[in-house]
Amino acid sequence: MDWKPDRTVKKSIYKQLAEYIENGIADGTFPPDNPLPSERSLAKELNINRSTVIAAYDELESNGLIQRNRGSGTTISKDIWGITKKRIPSWNRYIEAGSFLPNQPVMQRIRREAVGHKLINLASGELSEDLFPMKYLREITSTRSFFGSLGYDHPQGNEVLRDTITKHVKQCRRIDTNPSSILITSGAQQALHLVVQCLLKPGDAVAMEDPSYSYNLPIFKSAGIKTHFLQVDKDGVNPDDLLLLHKKHRIRMIFLNPAFQNPTGTLLQKEKYKAILDISSEHGIPVVEDDPYSLISFTDEKVSTLKSMDVHGNVLYISSLSKIVASGLRIGWIIGPSPVIERLADAKQQIDFGHAILNQWIANDFLESENFHSHIKRLVKELESRRNQIVTSLKFYLRDQVEFSIPQGGIHIWCKLKKDYNEMQLLEESIKRGVIFVPGSTMGSKNGFVRFTFAREDEQSIHEGIKRFTEALNSL
Repeated sequence: MDWKPDRTVKKSIYKQLAEYIENGIADGTFPPDNPLPSERSLAKELNINRSTVIAAYDELESNGLIQRNRGSGTTISKDIWGITKKRIPSWNRYIEAGSFLPNQPVMQRIRREAVGHKLINLASGELSEDLFPMKYLREITSTRSFFGSLGYDHPQGNEVLRDTITKHVKQCRRIDTNPSSILITSGAQQALHLVVQCLLKPGDAVAMEDPSYSYNLPIFKSAGIKTHFLQVDKDGVNPDDLLLLHKKHRIRMIFLNPAFQNPTGTLLQKEKYKAILDISSEHGIPVVEDDPYSLISFTDEKVSTLKSMDVHGNVLYISSLSKIVASGLRIGWIIGPSPVIERLADAKQQIDFGHAILNQWIANDFLESENFHSHIKRLVKELESRRNQIVTSLKFYLRDQVEFSIPQGGIHIWCKLKKDYNEMQLLEESIKRGVIFVPGSTMGSKNGFVRFTFAREDEQSIHEGIKRFTEALNSL
């Protein structure tokens, strides 16, 4: 065999080998009446590990190109050129060729472990079920009749719900808007996807926080967007850094999570709001404000939003009920100029023909009831108690091994570990001990950080989870 693997390219050697053999089958280099080289002999000839050859043959076999026959070796599948002329598609190639990129492997790992396993979950950014307002939601579905249509609704979402959200954001978030400027989405995540897909094009430069939840979203890379980062300190991002980024890269859009930012828990200082809005107005750069947490404040002071100070219509405001009511409701919204909302609504309709009406009905009835405000008061009290617990546990078990700022709201705490460690080893050791968290690298460019979420577990589990994490860290 005169073929050799190319070790200078990013493509793995086993995939190079599988492609070479597949092409050889097609052009006759490997005739169907002769067996393929054995795994051991091929590995020796190419000076590669036998496991690499096994992986290549595994892929070829899964695609229906070869057969492994005990005693007679590996042969080309007769069904390729036989009477049936059936061939299994090379699904792995299709998977890799798609333009919509998968989540980072570490995030896939975390989500697999978080579902269906009895781990203490300090990773998932959602409420525990005991914090859902189940009593009130059951009352809505069991005692109040639904009289709406079950057909396709308005492209922007149910008008009654949009009117209720108009009142809600006015009362709770000091935002003046109207139903025609609102689009109902499947949570905040769909809202972000629609903005990126409809309002940006490949090669556009955007600014986002570092660290940031948006950092691990493949949507930006899938769309060919160039991301540039604004460092987050204890007071949030620095508007001067934004100006420098714009001068250097011609920023087309700014993505911010000002209130109890994910993952740092920081609250953008109020004087910075005006500076950011001034930069936006002076240079014509839209700001996308992601606001899941502004109602979850552990102080008496009401948290401001960028949108509430936006007099020129430069801010696209995204929020949802996922972090304050129930993630499974899948109710989020975007507020922005009517032409933008109509464009995003058109794209959403192409994807799903509009939002589920029953979910909108439940969300509307709950939002306009006094029970919503009672629920938020209880939620804030419970989350503050869990915040206090994780702070106590971190100080008790990790002592001088960790640095963190105590968040005054939200559901996350961002920790810098002073000890050097391998992130993936720490994650695996923690999983073995029954606790899961989010490594800092998935949220930004900094090393040595972890994000703990304190909304998913009760105080006792939080304390035990930090204990197990500390044991995992010390074992390294």
